[in-house]
Amino acid sequence: MLFLKGKNQERDVFVAIADPTRRELLRLLADAEELPLHELTPHFQMGRTAVSKHLAILKEAGVVSDRKVGRETRYQLNAAPLQDVKDWVSFYEEFWIDRVTLLKNLLEEE
Repeated sequence: MLFLKGKNQERDVFVAIADPTRRELLRLLADAEELPLHELTPHFQMGRTAVSKHLAILKEAGVVSDRKVGRETRYQLNAAPLQDVKDWVSFYEEFWIDRVTLLKNLLEEE
């Protein structure tokens, strides 16, 4: 169930956020209600077309939505699909906490 795509998801969330540029785009969008492409592009050492392609991948994964305002497209974060990532990371966080606690207990016994 963790890797199943939602109705409007064409791309896996984990694949979409694997790229550091896309993670930075998500961070920028998390800090704003919405941003147009021309405000996102200066944060990267690439052109508008490349940033637009990264946004398209995030949109396919459902973590970014867009809306037209005149001739401008504005992007906003949709964090709901990131819950799968949080759940996956939380599982392994608990796993490692348990392992470290077990190791600590073993060392204290010796």
